[in-house]
Amino acid sequence: MTTFNLSSFNPGPFILLGIPGLEQFHVWIGIPFFMFYIVALAGNSVLLYLISMERSLHEPMFFFLSMLATTDLILSNTCVPKTFSIFWLGPQEISFPGCLTQMFFLHYSFAMDSAILLAMAFDRYVAICFPLRYTTILTSKIVTKIVMGIVSRSFCIIFPCVFLLKRLPFCRTLIIPHTYCEHIGIARLACADISINIWYGFAVPVLTITSDLILIGISYTLILHAIFNLPSWDARQKALNTCGSHVCVILIFYTPAMFSVLTHRFGHDIPHSFHILIANLYVAIPPALNPIIYGVKTKQIREKIILHFFLKRPQ
Repeated sequence: MTTFNLSSFNPGPFILLGIPGLEQFHVWIGIPFFMFYIVALAGNSVLLYLISMERSLHEPMFFFLSMLATTDLILSNTCVPKTFSIFWLGPQEISFPGCLTQMFFLHYSFAMDSAILLAMAFDRYVAICFPLRYTTILTSKIVTKIVMGIVSRSFCIIFPCVFLLKRLPFCRTLIIPHTYCEHIGIARLACADISINIWYGFAVPVLTITSDLILIGISYTLILHAIFNLPSWDARQKALNTCGSHVCVILIFYTPAMFSVLTHRFGHDIPHSFHILIANLYVAIPPALNPIIYGVKTKQIREKIILHFFLKRPQ
């Protein structure tokens, strides 16, 4: 006799398996994930410290960068510790409220990152296309409104997913073949129609991220047009270097993230283990690489790192 011992409000703990098919490699896969986590914690913490301590970095560009670093820390701490604990200690239990919490902050940080990258693209557009009006356009009041828009939009997009999952009855073995809880992965364990979950989980975030990408593309088209109309090669080189780090971060963020989202809906022929591995790389690699890229390619950040950590201040 089938026993329906789980309710939609208080199902038992979920079991996270890791990467199905690659169990024999879990211990070795966990090593780079642990290293990525340490680099992400150290790198983003250093960025936040420098931006908070150095008055010369109290500009909109670096304020948005500090938001990106904070969001990356949230993403890393939400998923990566559980990930390498699964790789090293075997399948792990997570409570239903814990799973919902992890799911919310995972998708929330994804939406936040996308919105912050759009804000940074707008910042670079104003700085390069309207340099003389930069301080009058991006005032403290405008930046505050942008930040409130980023936070509220991301919350409004993701929070409904919590209610879409809480309404579902769960009557199967709650085993998730993944290293973390995400919306559709949880919904597929339910004993009910999940069409709303599938279409909301795909359409709303994808349309939002797609609109961000389109606006970022428009911004950089206008930026490149302005750069190549600059009179001197030195000015062009400086402008390109300013935008280079941002473009690298955009590519690192969107490529694996969009692959993972689209694979959920259309990638039925892609091996599940490969999909899960790419999804794990998305939550581990961008938070680790972002501060390195900005530290190497942004002159102001690079100079402050050298000053604080490699040169002794005069007594």
